[in-house]
Amino acid sequence: MIVPHRLVPEGYRTVLSAPGFRRLSAAALISYLGDGLAVVALAWVALTLSPPGREGLVVGAAVAAYTLPAAAGAVLLAPWLSRVDARRLVSLNAALRAVALGAVTALHLVGKLDVAGYVTLLAISSVLAAWGNAGIYTLVSRMFTTERRLPANSLLSTAQQVSVIIGPALAGILVAKVDAALVLGLNALTFAFLGFQVLRVGTPPAEAAPRQPRLSAGFRLLARRPHLAGLLGVTAVFFFLYGPVEVALPLYITGDLRGSAGLLGTFWTVYGVGAVLGGLLGGALRVTRQWPFVVAVIAGWGAVLVPFGFLDAAAPALLLFAFGGFVYGPFVAFSFALFQNATDPDDLPAVLAARAAITTAMAPIGAAVGGPLVEVVGAGGALLASGATTVALAGITALVLLTVRRSRGALPQASVTATEKGDLQLIG
Repeated sequence: MIVPHRLVPEGYRTVLSAPGFRRLSAAALISYLGDGLAVVALAWVALTLSPPGREGLVVGAAVAAYTLPAAAGAVLLAPWLSRVDARRLVSLNAALRAVALGAVTALHLVGKLDVAGYVTLLAISSVLAAWGNAGIYTLVSRMFTTERRLPANSLLSTAQQVSVIIGPALAGILVAKVDAALVLGLNALTFAFLGFQVLRVGTPPAEAAPRQPRLSAGFRLLARRPHLAGLLGVTAVFFFLYGPVEVALPLYITGDLRGSAGLLGTFWTVYGVGAVLGGLLGGALRVTRQWPFVVAVIAGWGAVLVPFGFLDAAAPALLLFAFGGFVYGPFVAFSFALFQNATDPDDLPAVLAARAAITTAMAPIGAAVGGPLVEVVGAGGALLASGATTVALAGITALVLLTVRRSRGALPQASVTATEKGDLQLIG
């Protein structure tokens, strides 16, 4: 069935008319699909390798290893990678992911894969992830003007969530039919495809003579923009509190719900359906008061997790997780749009790498904490604790915003700088 042209929002029609963006978004979708497979496969390989009674610790280590080294790579490799053009950043990350994840599959096939080797290869695969992600959004920033970036970001984040619909469900079937380590091999192939395709994306003219931004410049800019620094801080804590979910959920399913890899895939699939709907709706909105929207997303996601501490039935838990995806769906697009609109495109790789140096570390650190937490309070208790603390984060953030708004509103307008006025408009 062909969707009538008038039903597609104008912002989406415009960005999809750009050939470079179509090629980039299609390649990213394939890669995101591979990572959707990994959502189930990564945890399941860890469970099969775990000694009895240590499942939570091994799953936590695997989840952390798949993302945490990206933060170190963002900082330590900045003197070299901040000078690399955006297309090469994406292709370098994709190549490293493909080789390392392919090695996991190869070692499994010859019977040599163990916990230490598995965690090490996952860590190697993630070293360039922050720069690869920054490269994708830098290409978007160069392709479009300010008013077109939000719909472009929304399409990319929605593509990522579409992969969470298809990938985990497919992974659940494949894990039952073949093996979880082989599914990670498929993920490696999707990264190889992304690395090849992105080199064929036409470089916008603005990248012909790029400046040489440094990571420290990104941190300096963040320090000069209070609303961006505040957004970064809140996002970092939000991601940290999310981290235990990736450890607790597979153990909640195999324990409290007595389910299988297929049920784990179903959970992530319904989450993805909700996230796609929420992401598309968010990209079509014209939201000028950005901070209240961010706070509402954080509070909503936390509220969804709290009942998991009491539920032992799959159906209501699936409904809650789907709603959680709907609530979270628009968050990434709005967050990146704030950074893109406040940053010159030539500086954006360093700024986004600075952002990633902090935010990328937080979810895996949370996952590493989630392993011992699950051992102490159980999987359901860990989900409840994550949700309740996330709701508290939203409440504290709302109180701080109200205080800042009232204090600035009491100042004479002549004493408020242009930057502060912009920050106050974003706070709403």
